[in-house]
Amino acid sequence: QVQLVESGGGLVQAGGSLRLSCAASGSTFSNYRMGWFRQAPGKEREFVATIRRSAITTYYADFVKGRFTISRDNAKNTVYLQMNSLKPEDTAVYYCAAGGALKSVAAEVDYWGQGTQVTVSS
Repeated sequence: QVQLVESGGGLVQAGGSLRLSCAASGSTFSNYRMGWFRQAPGKEREFVATIRRSAITTYYADFVKGRFTISRDNAKNTVYLQMNSLKPEDTAVYYCAAGGALKSVAAEVDYWGQGTQVTVSS
């Protein structure tokens, strides 16, 4: 059992930055690949980024490459998503996710956080 709690969302102007955090508790954090997904109103939940246990390997959706960076601190049981050069189309609820074999699809997620709202204004 893993509990995930996101924080760091908010309102930002286009071109600005936000740093999301996801604090994990319960099972050993380092046993899981960690990721971020997002969901805008009326749209499906989509993959954003994943980081593996060692933090050596990461996966990114094409639309965030060069703008977003995923990282993790296993000692703090926390995963981060640094979001730079934000665009209005990045507006969504961002969900933290954990999965033993998580790569890039929601079916690979074992545990979800409750989400944090990110709103990017024009």
